[in-house]
Amino acid sequence: MRQLQARLIKSLSFSRLPPPAPSSSSSTSILQRVASSQPKGVAKVVLKKGKTQLFKNGSPMVYSRAVDRIIGRPPPKTGDIVLVADGTETPIGWGLYNSVSMFCVRLMQLEEEATRDPSCALDMEKLLETRINAAIELRRGLGLPSATTNAYRLVNSEGDRLSGLIVDVFGDLAVVASSAAWVEKYKSQVEACISSIDEINHIHWRPSIEILKEEGMDASDLKELHPSTCPQRTKVLENGISYSISLEGQKTGFYADQRENRKFLSTISHGRKVLDICCYGGGFALNAAKGGATSITGSPKCIRHVQKLKLTSNANNKKRWPSHDLFLFRSYDPKWDVLAYSSGCCIDGREKNHSPKTEWSSL
Repeated sequence: MRQLQARLIKSLSFSRLPPPAPSSSSSTSILQRVASSQPKGVAKVVLKKGKTQLFKNGSPMVYSRAVDRIIGRPPPKTGDIVLVADGTETPIGWGLYNSVSMFCVRLMQLEEEATRDPSCALDMEKLLETRINAAIELRRGLGLPSATTNAYRLVNSEGDRLSGLIVDVFGDLAVVASSAAWVEKYKSQVEACISSIDEINHIHWRPSIEILKEEGMDASDLKELHPSTCPQRTKVLENGISYSISLEGQKTGFYADQRENRKFLSTISHGRKVLDICCYGGGFALNAAKGGATSITGSPKCIRHVQKLKLTSNANNKKRWPSHDLFLFRSYDPKWDVLAYSSGCCIDGREKNHSPKTEWSSL
């Protein structure tokens, strides 16, 4: 199972990389040479025996328990660039260090990549520009944005090899969800890359405060660092359906990563009765309606989500929309053909005596 997982990680991580370059005649690592040229030097995080292959295969998160020792004086600080090395102290890549987080290092580039393209070696600003430009080109290749969809995920954290950074685009507005200390450190560089996109006129920064606290950041400082001048609500299109998005809503205000799942639901809904549990803004339910469902029931989690659902429904000329409180809804016993269950919406903010496992099981 572990071997299969490793192969999958590797195929996903490197599917867009060019073939390996011929090996250099020099036995010295390219990353070691670049690090040696740095005036202040670069600390080296040495992995425990047996832990190296996981990260060579593409896993970007180096847990503290995988680390044997750290070489460098003074020791690295949170946000510093460090080398990651195997037990023989040979670099396998480089990344960004965190002295507090359970993720000791977030790997950014492997040695073999640096050998192919040394321009990004130990250069976070250059790497950010390269990775975000690659993400832009990939979305353009998928036809995004388009006349029917101007809401989409531009940067998908590990999926675009920028662990801790998510960027969702809503028309001319980009929402940045930051969940790593390094993202906060490089905020101006991230914003500069996103501002270079022609259609983007506004950037809204949303730090994931609880996660960033675990990264060693102070919550009060984060709130002061990110005052927003963006409108609190915006309208977007996805698969031809109109949505009214609150920038203070869950995630980035919209579950942009579910676009293809919502579209798929529309293809299997014709002539069927559809139930959308924890429907938030009604995305699955509205796609079911577009696909020709005969009956659609949306079940929001709370009154705030009911209000959001009404805004979305009205925007799509759905004047009547059945809705129920999610936790009363369990006592009903009608029959449906298709069920959409967005569990992430359900468990956020529930009472302390309800565990996510209990809620999922009972629903």
